[in-house]
Parts: sequence; structure tokens; C-alpha cells
Amino acid sequence: MVYYFISTVSDPPSTIYVGKDKFENEELIKYGWEEDFHADNLSSAHIYLRLAAGQSWKDIPAALVEDCAQLTKANSIEGNKRDNVTVIYTPWSNLKKDGSMAVGQVSFHDPKKTTRILLPTRINATINRLTKTRTEIPPPASSAHLLAGRDAHLAEHRKTANAELQKRKKEEARLAKERREEKVRKERDWEELYGEEAVNGEGRANNQEGFDEDDFM
Repeated sequence: MVYYFISTVSDPPSTIYVGKDKFENEELIKYGWEEDFHADNLSSAHIYLRLAAGQSWKDIPAALVEDCAQLTKANSIEGNKRDNVTVIYTPWSNLKKDGSMAVGQVSFHDPKKTTRILLPTRINATINRLTKTRTEIPPPASSAHLLAGRDAHLAEHRKTANAELQKRKKEEARLAKERREEKVRKERDWEELYGEEAVNGEGRANNQEGFDEDDFM
């Protein structure tokens, strides 16, 4: 089961999703593509945030980070009972998973590429607000939904990258055309000054007399 929440503290509203248990955590690890939030040193659900296009994990609004962190705390059996819980978040690409780890467990490729937030206590108003927006997708549809979401995301990235490539090629072609036209213009100017036979392929007058051009002032 994957639960989806809508946070309205950002504009536009943001989608947050979480697995029901450690097995769903594995699905989220497999198909994730944005940010991962989880309680530091505690067993908890993995909370994922879908960022807006062009948004970086480093510039997530503080109120949105707070929403994700509160959900992380609320979905940790031990963390939900405690005060002063540290929540750590990192880009999905920084999650490290290998065969030696327990189900749902992760570490980080680069521990420095993480950020921590301290939650003094649970804020029930936040949890209640988010819970009212909750929708759920049971397995196996949840896996298909996660896969479809990731594939659509990757397709959009490829589309954007291709559009940028075509834009660069178009600009390069425009500059090449301008250079060709400039060369032709210079050659035409030299023809008008010295005649066609006096113009070489570089668009400069031939120095048939053998004089050093630097001798002329």
C-alpha cells in the first residue's frame, strides 16, 4: 500500500507519498526519483516528495520540509512517541542499497549530501491537515503506479534534454550562417576595391607584387 498526501504549504501544492511498511519502502527505493525523508537512527517509513520542475532539494521551502518531517515522525513507531527527533533527507540518487541490507534499509553514497532537521515535538494540526488529503493505492497497482510515474518523469527529462539539444544546434547553425555571410560580405567588399582577380579565398586582396604588407602605412 502506498499512501499519497497533498501539502498545500507550497505553491503549487506538493505531492508526498509513503509506503505502508518496510516492503513498500523497497518499492519506493526502487522506483523513487526525487527526495527521500526518513527518521535518523529510527525505524520509519520512507517519505518521498515530488519536487516541482526545476526545483532543487536544497531550496525546498521550510514549511514543506516540516510537513515531510512530521509525516516521517508520525510513521515511526518509536519516533512518534519521542520528542526531539532528528529527520534526515537527501536526494533519491544518494540512497545506497545493497544485498547485505535488511528489507527497507538504506544508507548514503555521500553522507555529506544530506540535511537534518530537528523536530521538538509532533504537531497534530499538521498531521491532521495532511491526513485529510490522503489517498491510497494497494498492491500490485501501487507498483505499477510508481513505475508509470518514474517512466513518465524520465520521458519528460528526455524530452526536455532533446529540446535543449535542438535549441543549441539551431543556435550553432545560426552562428555558422552568420560567419559564412560575413565572409562573403568581406570578399564582396574586397572585390569592389581591388577587382575579382585580386581576391583570394580568404577574402583579402592578393599581394602579387611580393611586398610586405606591414611596409604600408
